Amino acid sequence: MTTTNNNTVSPLASPKASNAWLLDLVLLGALWGASFLFMRIGAAEFGALPAAAVRVTVAALFLLPLLFLRGQAAALRQHWKASFVIGILNSGLPFALFCFALLTINSGLAAVLNATVPMFGALVAWAWFSERPSGSRIVGLVIGFTGVAMLASRSAGLHADASGYGATWAVLACLGACLCYGVAASATRRHLGGVPALATATGSQLGATLFLALPALWFWPEKMPSLRAWLALVVLGVACTGLAYILFFRLIERAGPARALTVTFLVPVFAVFYGTVFLGEHITQWMLVCAAVIVCGVALSTGLVKLGKQR
Repeated sequence: MTTTNNNTVSPLASPKASNAWLLDLVLLGALWGASFLFMRIGAAEFGALPAAAVRVTVAALFLLPLLFLRGQAAALRQHWKASFVIGILNSGLPFALFCFALLTINSGLAAVLNATVPMFGALVAWAWFSERPSGSRIVGLVIGFTGVAMLASRSAGLHADASGYGATWAVLACLGACLCYGVAASATRRHLGGVPALATATGSQLGATLFLALPALWFWPEKMPSLRAWLALVVLGVACTGLAYILFFRLIERAGPARALTVTFLVPVFAVFYGTVFLGEHITQWMLVCAAVIVCGVALSTGLVKLGKQR
């Protein structure tokens, strides 16, 4: 098993931070929960690809000065290729896919589907690192994906003018984004272990920006988006992406990719709260039932909960 270098200190690390990853986890959940709110607002006027591109561009512009101020530019130059590729997998593709999905489904539903990330992470780790899951983890994978199928079987969480056919594509887009996150977590573990979190975060956003630049220009909206949409994407880029990815990569350094991906337990809680309060979204009983099934599956598939004795 590949491990990160415990002697490497991330740019925001504290010498007394043995359990600080728990605080990072909650803060990251709050930031990424808010990202679904801002993505829905921005994508409605910009479109999926331009909204995702503005998000990562703002994040890159926010992170670059911090990178130089912290003296981490050399680390980025040394690992820029891996950082750029992981940025495509961890930001460029999933952001575009979620923005596309949020044109059809509510932010709460998208966040519930986002909770499948640890399951995809477990599958990728199984395939990549030959970490064969235990019996309870396999049961968890089955339960979790059953919950996704249940959620996709009904039109809960759709916009008022959306169709069931559109919901199918939206759900598939969310699951594709979650698969990207799972691959990116293992790729970070393999290729960027011990690299300072700020350098990894900055490189990933630069890579995502380059990846999305031309598609965004091609699909740029003819009508100038409103100030509200611009502000939503600026906050999305600075807080929910720039700061959040420093926290995320620091979590991977401190606690490992499996624990870092459990942030998706918290994201739906914050996202549903924000969507209900600020967007007037309605949460159905069916969504809550499916969310409970998915969370049970994630808890088992990540090993947080075990069935009986494990070898």
